[in-house]
Parts: sequence; structure tokens; C-alpha cells
Amino acid sequence: MELVALAAEAYVYGYPLVRDLSVVEGAMYTGFGPLPPTPFNHFAHADRPVPADTPFVSVGDDTARSVAHLDLSGGPVLLHVPGPDGAHPDGAYRVLQFVDAWTNNFAYVGHRATAVRAGDWLVVPPGWAGRVPDGLLGVIDAPTSVVTVIGRSACDAGGDGGGDGPERGRAFQEQLTVTYVEPGTHRTGLPAPDPDVPEALRFFEQLRVWMADFPPSAPDQAYQDRFQPLGLLEEGPSPYVRADAALVRALTDGPALGRARVEEASRGDAERGGWVMEPHLFDYNLDHFGVGTIDSPQWRIADREASYRTRAVAARSALWGVHGYEAVYAHTLRDAGGERLNGARSYVLRFEGRPPAGAGWSLAVYDMAGYGPAGRGIGENPAGRGPVYAQDGSLTVRVQRERPDGPVAAANWLPVPDGEFRAVLGLRAPGAGILDGTYEFPAVERVR
Repeated sequence: MELVALAAEAYVYGYPLVRDLSVVEGAMYTGFGPLPPTPFNHFAHADRPVPADTPFVSVGDDTARSVAHLDLSGGPVLLHVPGPDGAHPDGAYRVLQFVDAWTNNFAYVGHRATAVRAGDWLVVPPGWAGRVPDGLLGVIDAPTSVVTVIGRSACDAGGDGGGDGPERGRAFQEQLTVTYVEPGTHRTGLPAPDPDVPEALRFFEQLRVWMADFPPSAPDQAYQDRFQPLGLLEEGPSPYVRADAALVRALTDGPALGRARVEEASRGDAERGGWVMEPHLFDYNLDHFGVGTIDSPQWRIADREASYRTRAVAARSALWGVHGYEAVYAHTLRDAGGERLNGARSYVLRFEGRPPAGAGWSLAVYDMAGYGPAGRGIGENPAGRGPVYAQDGSLTVRVQRERPDGPVAAANWLPVPDGEFRAVLGLRAPGAGILDGTYEFPAVERVR
């Protein structure tokens, strides 16, 4: 039983690495949704919000539009970022999020973190000590030699909200470029697991190979020494091709226990007035604080072993999501009376004032049958148009199938599908009231 328990620990610890790199590999060879297959060091762009069933998009995230997987094994790369355009002189909400192979968010470039400025960022591999070119916006130190960059630009689920229009979005995408700085040989794929390992042990073979090529921080390396009896620290030929019966039993029974622990830990989202959100789901990064991150106890999980569980939960349910200080997404399935939201009924939400979000907000509904956006959303972007507020500063949103009468009601209308749906409130650069729990989310009141 000791080996089984150890294998369960190893599963929870290593699941984010295997999950991340499996998605990276899939993105390179098959693509996801509107994102086409794309090699290392190139951006893949979506001309519409990426569907919620994509592996790295949680329901409600209506911004992911550009993704690049950087390979730094041959040296650093220059990442060019466009600046504000004429339509958005103050800078629309845009962010480039940097995620290492262990799913740590280690840097942010964009509206909240650095302002929207045109120029080049140098992304360097671990241990690099070369010359930094002149005229850069800055240097981003990558914790692993493969990292993922997710470009997000505010957009509306139906193209009729306060975010970027398609043309402006494409202009932003086309100017995102990656170029090599030094001559070197870059990977064309990830290190391959031994093909002779039985399928039942493939997870641990992937973990063994990728742990060796993408080592974590020093404290994590010290922690993973305990997995020596499982063969995870073995170099060279795979120990799983001819593993003994006791090890095979542990490596097949352990993951089930590990998955159960992750499932149990996934039930901890806080509910506020019927809305569920978790602004601290990505606080497991304890060691890598680069450009645009906040290094403070408020945004770190104090217990390292607890951080591994949270990291696994995030990788399972919201891979490549952002820290709560960058954006949060609250969702609800029920109205104020506790009934499931359904398009056969009509609802209103009354905001007493602008939601506390420094970089804009969005409200959308998602079809429970397909988990995709059910139509246009509404919201505000720092440089875009938004809904119509009353003279007292309040905002009443009508949530129903039929377009309401009157220009103000129509402007504040959120269409819904025929069946059950969920409502999602996205807040970019959320204010203190969101993060400390003092903000009162509006109730979804049934009116018919």
C-alpha cells in the first residue's frame, strides 16, 4: 500500500506537467477549435472567442484569441507586442500571459501589468547569461525551456459588446511576432516517452521524461526526490517496460486515488449571493515572480503540498487561467429563488453601480447543453462602448429570449437560449471588493 499511496501523491504532483505538455503537443499537431495546428515559436490566432470545451478555456473566459508555444532550447526569442491603435488610444484590455511547463503563471504583459506599449520583450531560457539587446521593453525569465504565451484581447461572445471588433482584433494578432535572437537548434517537438511502455503506465512514463527535461524549482525538486521508488527519477531506458508486479500495481491503482483527491479538492469554490468564483485558484506559483506578477502572501498558498493539490485542480478545470488580480469569472446556475436558470423564463439583474473592475467587465450566458456562448454578451472595455446606466448610476440588465421594447432596455438586453443556461460575470483587473468578498453580486431575479 505504501507504493500505491506514493503513486497517488506523484499523480497529484505531476498531473499539471503532463496535462500542460499534452495540450501543447496537441496544439502543435491537431490544433483546437478555431486555433489551427502551429509549430513552436509561432502564434495561432482565433478570429472568434475560443469555445468553452477547448482544453484551456474555462466557461466564461471570452478573451483567449492568440496562443504561442515558445521553445527556448536554442536560446532566447524576441516577442514583439503592438501598441494602442487609433480606435483605442488609451489601450483596450489586452494581456499576454506567460505559463511555464508546470502551469505556473510567471509573467504578464498588458493593460494591468505594464500598460499597452509597442515594442519587444526578450524571453530567455533558464540559466541564460547572454547579452541583452538595446531598446527592449524588458526581459522575461522563463522557468522552463518550453513556455506558453496566451494573448487575450477583450471581445464579446457575439461581437456586439464593449470589446475589440474583428478587424481591430486581427490587426493586433498580426503584429504579434516571435523571432530568434541567436543561431541555435530549437526543438520541433517534445521529448518522446518510450513507445514500448504499456498504455496503463504511459502517464508515469510521460512524467518521468518530462520531469527530466523541464525541471521545476529547487524546492519542488527536493520534494520529488520521494518518488525515487516509483522509477520517476530514473534516467536512460524506461523502467516501466519491464516493471515488476508490485510497481505495476502501484502505478495503476495510485492514479485513481490521486484523481479522487483532485476531485474532492475541486469542490472548494466560494459562493457569494448565488454566484460561484475562486480568485485564488492560481496562487500555487510559489517560486517564479516575473514581470507583471504580484509577489505577496495574499497571492501565495502557504503550504507547498497544498499548492500541489490546487495546481492539479486548476490544470484539470481551468488550464492556463489567470491570477485573480488579472481577472476573475463568477458564474451562477440559479436565480434568487434557487431555481435553475432557463430560457423559458425572464430575469433581471440590477447593478447598483459599475462593477469594480479596472479593465472592464463582461456578462454572458452559456448554453448548458453545449457549454458554448449562447449569443452576444454585454459589458465594458476601457476603450469600448458599454451598456446604458441610469441617472443614479445603476444598471438593469434584462435576461430573456425576446428583445425588449425601448432603446435603453434593448441596449441592456442579454439574450438567452431556449433551455437551461449559466450566467457568467467576468471582471478584468478586479477591485478590492471582489477579491476581499465585500462586493455584493447582483441577484438574478425572475420576473416571468
